[in-house]
Formats: sequence, C-alpha cells, structure tokens
Amino acid sequence: MIDRRELTLGGQVWVFETGRVAKQAGGGVTVRCGDTMVLGTATMSREPREGLDFFPLTCDFEERMYSVGKIPGGFFKREGKLSERAVLTSRLIDRPLRPLFPSGMRNDVQVVAMTLSVTQECPPDIVGVNAASAALTISDIPWNGPIGAVRVGLIDDEFVLNPSREALEHSALDLVVAGSIDAIIMVEAGASEVPEAVVLDAMRFGHDAVKEICSFLIEWRAAVGKPHRTVKVKTVAPDLVDIVRAAYATEIRATLFNPDKATREDAVSELQSSIVRKLAEQFPDRANELNEAVGKVLKQELRSMIIEERRRPDGRGPEDIRTITCEVGILPRAHGSALFTRGQTQVLSVATLGGTSEDQMIDGLGEESTKEYMHHYNFPPYSVGEVRPMRGPGRREIGHGALAERALRAVLPAKEVFPYVIRVVSDVLESNGSTSMGSTCGSTLALMDAGVPIKAPVSGIAMGLMTDGDKYVVLSDIQGTEDFGGDMDFKVTGTEAGVTAMQMDTKIAGIPWQVMEEAVAQARAGRLHIMSRMLAAIEIPRDELSLHAPRILSLEISPEKIGELIGPGGKTIKKIQADTGTKIDIEQDGRVFVAAADGESGARAVKMIEALTREFVVGQSFIGKITRLMGKGAMMEISPGKEGLIPTHELSHHRIGRPDDVVKIGDEVEAKIIGIDAQGRVDLSRKACLDPNTEPEPAQISPPRPDRGDRFGDRGDRRGGPRGDRGGDRGGDRGGDRPGDRFGRDRGDRPDRDRDRPESAFADRELAPPPPPPPAPAAEAPPSADRAPRGDIPPRPPSSGETPVSARFRPPKRLA
Repeated sequence: MIDRRELTLGGQVWVFETGRVAKQAGGGVTVRCGDTMVLGTATMSREPREGLDFFPLTCDFEERMYSVGKIPGGFFKREGKLSERAVLTSRLIDRPLRPLFPSGMRNDVQVVAMTLSVTQECPPDIVGVNAASAALTISDIPWNGPIGAVRVGLIDDEFVLNPSREALEHSALDLVVAGSIDAIIMVEAGASEVPEAVVLDAMRFGHDAVKEICSFLIEWRAAVGKPHRTVKVKTVAPDLVDIVRAAYATEIRATLFNPDKATREDAVSELQSSIVRKLAEQFPDRANELNEAVGKVLKQELRSMIIEERRRPDGRGPEDIRTITCEVGILPRAHGSALFTRGQTQVLSVATLGGTSEDQMIDGLGEESTKEYMHHYNFPPYSVGEVRPMRGPGRREIGHGALAERALRAVLPAKEVFPYVIRVVSDVLESNGSTSMGSTCGSTLALMDAGVPIKAPVSGIAMGLMTDGDKYVVLSDIQGTEDFGGDMDFKVTGTEAGVTAMQMDTKIAGIPWQVMEEAVAQARAGRLHIMSRMLAAIEIPRDELSLHAPRILSLEISPEKIGELIGPGGKTIKKIQADTGTKIDIEQDGRVFVAAADGESGARAVKMIEALTREFVVGQSFIGKITRLMGKGAMMEISPGKEGLIPTHELSHHRIGRPDDVVKIGDEVEAKIIGIDAQGRVDLSRKACLDPNTEPEPAQISPPRPDRGDRFGDRGDRRGGPRGDRGGDRGGDRGGDRPGDRFGRDRGDRPDRDRDRPESAFADRELAPPPPPPPAPAAEAPPSADRAPRGDIPPRPPSSGETPVSARFRPPKRLA
C-alpha cells in the first residue's frame, strides 16, 4: 500500500512516500523537495557477525547522472566509484545515524540514498540525510531515531532555512545541523569569520526545524512502521568487569598516566595481557570475555580519572594545550612549507602554486565548476607505528582534507588579487589525535611561507567531552586516547574575528546546550593560544614568492579581442608563448593570465598582448618596422600580427616617386594614425611625425609608378582580330553592348575582382615599365580598278593543314 504524506518546512513542501518502490528492503522511501527526489533504503543482515568489536554500519550516497540529465564521461560511460562530494555526503549521513543504534549491535546494516532527480534549488545532500532517516524510522531495524537534518544560511544578517546553491554563494554561513527531537547530534559548517555567538544562534534556529521533521517521522512510523526485529546484542559480562575493577583498578590507572603515547600503549597492552592470563586460571572458558572486560575497565578508569581528578593521561588539565613548535621554509624547492608539531602529532604541509589552467574541474550533479584551492590530507600507517598497504585515500582522508580546505577557503585572496591555483598537501608524520586540526594550522603556515596574501591566519583545535551521568568535563586539544574513550569530537577553526569551519560528532544521543556553549567558548581560547605560537614562527605572509614559484601576471582585454589574441588555429598566442617561454590562459570575460618562470619574460609577454589587443584611435603615434613595400605605399607593423598602411604621399613632405625612396624593409619609423575604416584597417602617416623644415631630401627620386588603369578600366577601344571586331563601346565588360558577363548573366553590383582585390595580392609584383605602344596601322590604299570589290571575292578554301571552322566548333557529344 502506498502511503504519501507532505511536510511544509521553511516555505518548501517535502513529500515522503513509501510502498511504491524498494519494497523488499527493510525500509524504503522516496523524499521529494521541489524537483529533487532521493530514494532512501535501509537493510539489515539476519545474523550478527562474530568477532567484531565495532558496529558494521555502511552508508552510501549514490549519485545517478540521469538525475540531472547527463551521460557519465569516461570510456565506460557509467557511474564508477563515489565522487568526493558523494563521499562527503555519505559521511554526512553516517555521523548522525550511528550513535542511535543499540550498543553492542553487530548485525550488518546498509543505508543507501540514491538520487533520482536533482535540482540545485534543493541540494540533494540534505534530502538524502532525511531520506535515510525516514527509511530507518519505518523499517524493521532496531534504531532509536528518528533524526532530521537542515541547512542554515546567513544572508544579509538573516537566517535562511535550506537555501539554494545560488543563494549559498551569497551566504556568510553554510551550516548543516542534524539531531533528534531532544538534542543536536551532528554539526558541519563553513563560515566567513562568523562570530561564535552567531553560529550558536544558527544552531538553535536549525534545531527548531529539526524538531518538526522528527515529529513528522514519529507520526509516520506510528502509521506505517514495521515492528523491530530482535537482534542479539553483544555485552560485556558484568561479573567479570566487577572482578577486574576490584583487583586491578589502581594498577590500570597508574598505567594510563603516561605522557608518551607509544610507552603508554605498550604498557597498557602488556598489563591487559597479564590480567587476562591471571584471571584465565579462574575462568578458563571465558578468555575472550576477560579481554573485553579489561578493555571496558580501562575506559571507565580513564573517564573517572578525568572527571573526578580532572587529570588527563599526559598530565594536562582539561583546558591545557600540548607543547607546540612551528617551522617554516624547511623544504628548499617547495613554494611554501611548514612543519607543525603539537605534542606527538606532527604534520608536514606543503603549498604549491600553479597557473589558472591547473584548476580542478568538478563535473558532478551540479553545474560544471572549477576549484582553485585544493587541500589533500594523507595519513600513512607509519604515523601510528603500524604496517598496512598504502592505497588511495579513504573516506577518512577525504573528510579530513575537506575540513581543512573549508577552514582556509574564507581567508584566501580573490583571483583578481592573486591569480594562482593553490594546492596544499598535508602529510601526517606522527599521530596522537587532532591531525585534521594540525593540517589546518600547517596549511596556514605553508601558505604564508609561500607568499599567499591570506586575509588572516587560521588555527584549529579539537575539543572532547567526558560524561558520567550529570557530570561532564570539556577537554581542549584532545589526544588519541581521549578521542577513543570520549563522547564527543568537536573541531573548530577560525581567525581572531570568528569561525571559518566547524565539525561535531558524538557517541551519545546528543549534546546539551550548556555543554555546547561551554565547548565553543573554550575552543576559542584554545585556538587563539595556538595562533600565538604560529605567529611566532611567521607573523605575516612573505612579500616575495619563492624563486621556484611561477610568476603570474594578469590583465584585461576586450572580449572582442580574444580572437585576435588567439589567432587562426592558435597561431598568434602560440608564437607569443614560444617567444617568451610563458604560458597564457584566457578567460571568456577577457581576463588574461600569463604564467612565467621569471618576471622579465612575463612582462615581455604582457607587453606583446597589450600591443596586439590595444584599441587604436586616430591620432595615436607608433614606432614600428616596415614590413612590406607596395605600389600604394609601405606596410608598417604597429603591433604583433597587426599592420597599417602608410600611403606613398604620407611617407614624406618631399615629392617622391616610390616608397623605397625614403624607407626600406626593416626600417624603424614613427607614424601616426590618420584613419581607421569599418573593417579595422589602419591608415598611417609618417610625414605627420616629421618636421618639414628639418626633413632631409631623399637620396633619389624614382619615376612615379605609371598609370595602369587600362588593366581595370575601359578596354573597349581595341582593334578586332582575324575574326572581326570585338570592341565597340563596351565600358570594360566582355560582352560588347550586352549587359552582363560573357555568358549573358547580369552581373548586378558584383565588385570587380581586380579592382577590389587587397593590396597584398599585388605586393610581390615587380613595378616594371609599361610595354611600348603598338605600331600604328598602315593607311589603307584606295581600291584600284583591277581589284574586285570585297564582297565579290569568293571564300578561300581551306588549305590541306587547316581545320575548317565548322570542325573547330563542333558541338560536344551527348553523354550516355
């Protein structure tokens, strides 16, 4: 049975439907907002997996290109592995769902959100999270939901619920809030230095909408939800836990207290094995349960030590930050490099600058776009002393890299100010917690070392939480053990002015507002402390780029001149690049970026581009080389690939016969523009730049070019040939007094092919003297008496070697 319900949220109508598709899944729904439609499914295995110490939940966001009317690119023309955006959305779905499953559940659960139709008016990521929640809510899978998710924007100082992609471009805040009807469970945000108080208000605004979604799904579950299946939950034997705590609690606490990670972990592992061996004598059949019991007591004692004694494993207090050291410029050939060390977490960040053509093209469900700033995060196994195969980046690496990228995006300079593509790579060399925030700090230092004029430095900190009933402690700068045994991982990045990025995950059913406010305030104090240590290493971005970084110069030309700059088949731009050793990128709006190895070659390329694309105005003067000599005058190069004509009478104040009387090919002369025709052809004058009183006389004066107008004008006054008169008054055509051409067709206004031919067609012709005039015909003698009248002469018979006229003009044979 199909059940369809509507929810109005922030002026948008959301349509939830079940019973039409995916009926064999544990739960299957479609959620529609505008023209965006996502299918959400949730399925669970029948039996739990043995030997696991974690909950096997898989969340996938499947992008279907047909949802936006596209055919996938590539050779196979089908969807392949998840895109980066799909991976981030999959994590966005996973993080609020996971804390609400029963503790100890080991059945495989797979949640899939698949796009069916997508419009950018309603982005599919938020629809996907709500579709996944709805599928779980009405399914037979044990789950303590539902949850809801919304996006909050800040436009003109007003909060906007679920803004479109276009509206987000003008928003100072991009905040995703997910939670239950009682509390917030997950936060993901990017901001343009928004104050912490405003971010908290945005969270409250978003959670109010989340409550509406949760109430709607609870009512829907009551109407169409399936009964939950009974699953086997793995628990730790309470009796063994009590035995381990009573006998070894003091020893466990002492072992946990050690500032060195490797030493502490080795000691804890050895103690755990020792306890299991000793208790195995009493409980020989419960070795696995003993190991789990010892692990649980370890977490309980860590929590107790922090909450009751306010003492952390490395000896710090709740608000203390680990020792920080910062170094910059440590790699000689890199454009910018930094080594950020905080306790036993160490990150090497390296910045590389490139030309505008090296940006990343994004071809996903949205419109095609490019990315000029990229951050890539790597977490090799040696950073934690482990051995494992090194493959491509996993979901964790992609997520951490995206967080650090978002943290700095708000402070990057505009492309008009700094026209470079920037890539930062953060390699984790040591890890003991907070590596993503170490990458953020290292990226800031590397960018400043590279000379990138960022608006303000950005630092980041990871906050933790330990709870025990109503008691809790918020921890600053958490390390690995506290992250593993704690209840919250709350990362905050920002400048002194405000927040640039935020990410919060929990292991409990939500964070109370009092804890949230305390964590945000404590995070600000911590990251400002970290920033002071960073600024001690490098206070402001370097004034000069690295010697090994390319120099990129920018200029703007008229979009109408782009074709002239490129040239036929790219000939002009390729020549400029070859002559100067630069790389030139052209934007459709007329912006031109020149990347060069040094400033001198870049400036030379810019000068050539400016000369080629400049707008010519009558009265401008140029100095250029004579490139060609013609009968009409001399051609002078006024810019690369652009010539102007200096007519002969404009070459000199003196009377000259030919252009080569005063100029030769290769001479550099100064000339002024005296005219520009409709086709953009430029007429120049050399004499306008000369003083008639001081101009020297030409060394020689050649005879003027003879009048050759008879080649193009009236040729009718010519004698006829042996076949009779062809002349008459024909006015230059070839048809006697017939209008039109020799085939009797009317030529109309067709231009004369020779008269309108460009001067370049005659450039290579020799200026030879005209041929001598033909001799005058002899006077015809009067007829004598002994000569017969002309009309009485019989026709001459053809000679033996002459073809008769009738044979010479035989009509062609008809083709078969």
